[in-house]
Parts: sequence; C-alpha cells; structure tokens
Amino acid sequence: MAVGSVAVSTQQPTSTAPPGSGATSWAAVRPLVLRIHFYAGVFVAPFLVIAALTGLAYTTMPQVERVVYRHELTVPARADRVPVTAQVAATHAAHPEGRVTAIRPAATATASTRVIMSVRGLPDGYSRTVFVDPHTGRVLGAEDTFGEWLPLRAWFDTMHRTLHLGTVGRMYSELAASWLWIVVLGGLVLWLSGRRRTARILRRLLPRIRRAGRSRVMSWHGALGLWVAAGLLFLSATGLTWSHFAGGHISAIRGAWGWSTPSVSSAVPPSGHRDVGVDRALAAAADRGVGGPVEIDLPAGPGQAYVVQQVQRSWPERQDAAAIDPATGRVTSVQRFADWPVAAKLARWGIDAHMGLLFGLVNQIALAVLAVVLIALIALGYRMWWLRRPCGGWGRRPARGAWRRASSRVLAPLVVTAAVVGWLVPELGVSLAAFVAVDLVFGWRARRLAVTR
Repeated sequence: MAVGSVAVSTQQPTSTAPPGSGATSWAAVRPLVLRIHFYAGVFVAPFLVIAALTGLAYTTMPQVERVVYRHELTVPARADRVPVTAQVAATHAAHPEGRVTAIRPAATATASTRVIMSVRGLPDGYSRTVFVDPHTGRVLGAEDTFGEWLPLRAWFDTMHRTLHLGTVGRMYSELAASWLWIVVLGGLVLWLSGRRRTARILRRLLPRIRRAGRSRVMSWHGALGLWVAAGLLFLSATGLTWSHFAGGHISAIRGAWGWSTPSVSSAVPPSGHRDVGVDRALAAAADRGVGGPVEIDLPAGPGQAYVVQQVQRSWPERQDAAAIDPATGRVTSVQRFADWPVAAKLARWGIDAHMGLLFGLVNQIALAVLAVVLIALIALGYRMWWLRRPCGGWGRRPARGAWRRASSRVLAPLVVTAAVVGWLVPELGVSLAAFVAVDLVFGWRARRLAVTR
C-alpha cells in the first residue's frame, strides 16, 4: 500500500492477457490502479507533506495561545460582574477607532469578554478584538483577529490553507485533499487485493520486521497505511467541504437537496431609535435556552435584530441561535441545532474535528498522529521507489500498457466515474487530465526512441 507516496509493488505489473484482449480480471486492472497510484503519489506527496507539517503545527495552537495571550484571555475569578453594556462603553473609550459588531461575554469566571470591532484598513475577514475584564470593566488589551482566531493561530491557519499566497496558495491544499482519497483507496486496494483469507488480511495489519530491504520498507509502509487509512480519508473529505472549487460544488449540492446550514431570521419591524440593550437581549435569549458560550451580533441597521448564537464547538456541540427585537426585547425567532439537517450537522462536526476542536486534547493528539504517520508513509514510499531504481538511475515507473490490458467493460465505467468526480472536484479533474497527457507524451517519446535505435 502507498498512502500519499509513490510505489507499492516489488515487481513490474504483468498480465497474461495480450494488449487489446479485453481482460477483465484483477490481473488486468491492477496495473492500471498501480500506474494511477504511482503518478498520483509522486505528484501529490510534496503538497501532502506541506499540509501535514502546517497542520501539525496548527494542532498545538490552543495550548500555545493560552500561554502567549494569557494576559488578555484570563482574569482573576470573582463573583460580581459589570454589565456587558459597561464593558462595551469601556471598549469605546479605549478604542474609538472602530465600530462594535459583536460581543462574546465571558463564559467562565476566569475568562475575559471579547468585544469585536470593525476597523477600517484591516484585511478582509479580520476584526479588532478588545479583551475586557468582566468583573471590573478594565480593558486588558486588543488583538487583530481572523474570525475567532487570535493572531498566532490565524497565522498558522492561513499557512495551512494558503501558504500566505492568497487564492493561488489556496489551490495547494485543495489539490492535496483532492488526491489524498484517491491515493488512499488505491493503496488499500493494492495492499489487500487477492488476499481473501481472513488470516492473510490480518497479517497485513503488522509490519514484517524480519524482512529485509525493500520488502521490509513496503511492509512497514503498508501496515501503517492500513491503520491510518480511515483518518486520512476523513481529512480528505472534510478538507474538500470548505475548499474553493470542490467546496462550492458541494455547497450547491447541499443547497439543492435542502442540506444547507440553516440560520435564524434576523429581520424585525423598524423601530426607530428604541433599543433594549445588549444585556436584556442576552437575558431574553438565555430564557429560551440559548445560553452558555455565546456571541451576540449587534443590529447592522434598522429592521435588524440582535442575534445570539451559541459557539460551543466541542462535544456536545451547542449551536442554537435566537433573534431578539431591539425595540421590545422579545425573541422573534429561534433556530435549534437539533433541527439542522443531518448533512449540515455532519459537516459541522466534521469541520470541527478536522480543526481539532470537537474532542479537545484527544482530537488534537489524533490529528498530530495522523500528520506524523502521513509524513512517514511518504518517506517510506519514496524510499521504496529509490530502492527499486536501476544501478545509477532513478526509481522505475510501473510498466506501460495498463489501459490496453483492461477491457472496455472496465474502462467505460472508470471514464464515466472520472468525468463525474472531475466535475465535482475540479482540481482533481484538471490534474488527472494533465497526468494522462504527460503519460501519452512520455509513451510517444519512448516509442520514437525505440524506433530510432
């Protein structure tokens, strides 16, 4: 098996069927799977290494943040609290340069309140977050944040997603996620194929330590890959859900099937200048069960409500939301997480698990292990390729002719499936077409050289 790497077999693929014979057996299909797997591994492995390294660094950020930003994040525990409106007033006094758009009241006695401001000149997606002691109303500091992420985590988040190269950089992570599941599934098929007896399959779960050379490397590679295959498939699937191109298609499909993430209606009748205030809006939402860790969005203009949204992204997730009329303090709409479509819940859980949020430290450790093992698998794959090289040369590629050995009954569904998947995951489709084109050019060149000799 070669998960995120480059080679899986100790022999050149062979087939007893002559070219064009229309063989449909696994002996005819295996060389095709191996060739796709080989080129995909060679091409995508560097991108996967980058994603694994940046993802590994990202998994440590919750603990690092608590140390680096402890002055802004934590306060001495006290029983009394000042009203949230007073904390907002203190924010305005200390930072008159921005407009308050949202507030995250302190969720515990030792946590600070976050007052989120829109400030001109900040990059898209960034806000200025002011930290306030909820017990005294004293401003502790301010940081420019990306969503809810503080600067350090925001930097590593952007590094993981785009390498700080904008839209062009974002293509690298989508390319890695697009090919990862192909490489994993191909590796599983190659590693387990032809071993129908349960005992033989079970032996594939452990490396053959007594073997030597390339056989030993492949044994370690295959066994490790088998253990982490499900986790890598999960990372690929969840990574694609919020990617640029594939994510857009997935969102369109979810919308067409009524699986989109619902939102609470924030429209209310215009009420002039009457406003019950943040504290009363929070109390009204809490009375309807929308309490705990929350963020309250202030009305953006006339006819807009306060929106209180639960923000607990650890298990069990709390994502209920309520809209409150600023003129009356009445709850006008409530959206329960329990009422979300199943697909929307799965997407929420999947993304939060991918980010190491859903199960806390256990989640972070699991992601770190996946990242380290993925890097090891890639290194082992390249090692196998190197050990297979001719004397003084590079590692050999799988033998050509795999397409000709497969029958039309095998190729036809493969081509149709590739076309559908290529549309759904465009970076996969474009790069696959490039693979085929390059392979054809190499084949033509090899034939020309053979003729001239």
